[in-house]
Amino acid sequence: MLLARARNAAFAEAARGNLGQGLGILQDALADEPMSHELLADMGALLLVAGRHDQAAASAERALKIQPDHGPSLYTLGFALSGRGEKKRAIEVLTTLQSGPGADSLRAESPELMPVAMTELQRLQRV
Repeated sequence: MLLARARNAAFAEAARGNLGQGLGILQDALADEPMSHELLADMGALLLVAGRHDQAAASAERALKIQPDHGPSLYTLGFALSGRGEKKRAIEVLTTLQSGPGADSLRAESPELMPVAMTELQRLQRV
């Protein structure tokens, strides 16, 4: 319950424009739950929105070490790599979201992100 509350509070702060506050909430929660792929994924998502691609990729990669097929973390990693100009690796990561466990995970947790991921994959493949 505390984990969900921290995650919700972090996104609420970010939605109010307080990204630093949101990241701080997640950082505090990670101190208590350092192996939480959900917290790491959320941190990566907030960092991605802030355009902090290096840090977003690092958070996503940490989450994926804990839960290798976590769809939202694969999504964040793919977009962070794309933002860093790592086209080939971004394509590889986003391709894993087309089918299999990563795709199933993304559809279950954040189905609205699936078409966004596929659009980015197609864009990268054209460039």
